Amino acid sequence: MLLEAAQETAKTTTFNGFDIFMILFTIIILIGVIRLVTQRPKKNLFAIAFGIISLLVFLASDAIMIKTWFS
Repeated sequence: MLLEAAQETAKTTTFNGFDIFMILFTIIILIGVIRLVTQRPKKNLFAIAFGIISLLVFLASDAIMIKTWFS
């Protein structure tokens, strides 16, 4: 009986341990993009573009991930 209750709970839970790492990676990418954009003398445009694209991909995946938590 206890095993059946645990299996039902596991089926309804959409939270995964990897979700925390996804949010942390998004924050790290955001910090990196901010630092690249605020560089004074010489800006690396390729790194800024790559960081922004990566940030957009991670933000989209985070939004989908958080949306599945509440549905």
